[in-house]
Amino acid sequence: MTIKEQVENTAFQARKASRQLSSAEGAKKDKALFVLADLLRSSQKEITAANEVDLEQARQNSLDKARLERLEITPAVVESMASACEEVAAMQDPVGAIDGMIRRPSGIMVGRMRVPLGVVAIIYESRPNVTVDSAILCLKAGNAVILRGGSEAFNSNKCLTGLISQALKAAGLPENGVVALPTADREAVKVMLKLDEYIDVVIPRGGEGLIRAVVNDATMPVLKHYKGVCHIYVHEDADAEEALDIIYNAKVQRPGVCNALECLLVNRKIAGVLLPMVAQKLGLNGVRFRACQESMSQLGQTASPATNKDWGYEFLDLILAVKVVGDQDEAQDHIAQYGSNHSEAILTKDYNAAMRFVREVDASAVLVNASTRFNDGGQFGLGAEIGISTSKIHAYGPMGIKELTSTKFVVYGQGQVRA
Repeated sequence: MTIKEQVENTAFQARKASRQLSSAEGAKKDKALFVLADLLRSSQKEITAANEVDLEQARQNSLDKARLERLEITPAVVESMASACEEVAAMQDPVGAIDGMIRRPSGIMVGRMRVPLGVVAIIYESRPNVTVDSAILCLKAGNAVILRGGSEAFNSNKCLTGLISQALKAAGLPENGVVALPTADREAVKVMLKLDEYIDVVIPRGGEGLIRAVVNDATMPVLKHYKGVCHIYVHEDADAEEALDIIYNAKVQRPGVCNALECLLVNRKIAGVLLPMVAQKLGLNGVRFRACQESMSQLGQTASPATNKDWGYEFLDLILAVKVVGDQDEAQDHIAQYGSNHSEAILTKDYNAAMRFVREVDASAVLVNASTRFNDGGQFGLGAEIGISTSKIHAYGPMGIKELTSTKFVVYGQGQVRA
């Protein structure tokens, strides 16, 4: 078979499976998740052996240290995947729930029922654990899944997908409910992204280049965020010590993630107090600053002059852009121009300033006196998440199980006809 034929057949099988999964009992879906948890734990040696093949190939290809770390499956990662299966099984099944039931003047009852999206294609890079995380969330929501992981993780993903198929079969669900593209050839992705007759939505997880390529090629809807350029605005009425702790957490805890702080905006009236504190605490932890002219002298030797490129740049590193602003108008104008609609925060004791920021700033999460690192499905009470969307259409913010469903209208009558 040609690559085109292989991919079309894979998508066709997923579409067939989605019809069964959409009406599957919650108990069957949960059984599949518990079986998968057991299989992951009992197959640890098999999983790590497949992963070692990928790691060895990656070393030969001189993959950098950070990507090697993301690629590696340790016993702790296996346990984390197994625990995630059990956690998702314990979550409420959204499928079939009816919201907003009302009686119309005609006597009909109208409501909205939660239904699966159908077939979800997920394209992602190095992390093999995404294979399991994505599959179990989609499965719980009654969706079939087509997975396309990074070519560097091909053997790891093949092993994990095989275990998922075993779990589905053991629970009496279609094995093709979770499938991987049968080849690592990039042409397979291009073919898949044109199969909107089989695939309802695609979710890319990775760098901006990958996501833009998917958006350009896909003929089906794409749920995505291009990058996380997250700002914190420190208002003149902020508590400096509290602000310092939040800024430190947002930048230093995990600088390589999409909800990490990338640009600090500080009101001129508090900059003289706060910025030397920021320079000392963050500087001692390896943070380098890209500073506006006004903040250069207050940030010391770890600062270099910011360029226009630094505003709106996702560093994903211990680098922080810093700008002093005259007022909230200037801060919000800067966010509107350079932000990515991901996570934006204000630090202030002024209620009116906070409420204005919440109303006017356009982002999937707007935070008051809290770190941008909280923009996460688990932290928001959604349980696990499949990603964060800044698309607005369908989902805006962290996407949990509920966001992997849609709604259809259901109408109950007693013989009514329209006048």
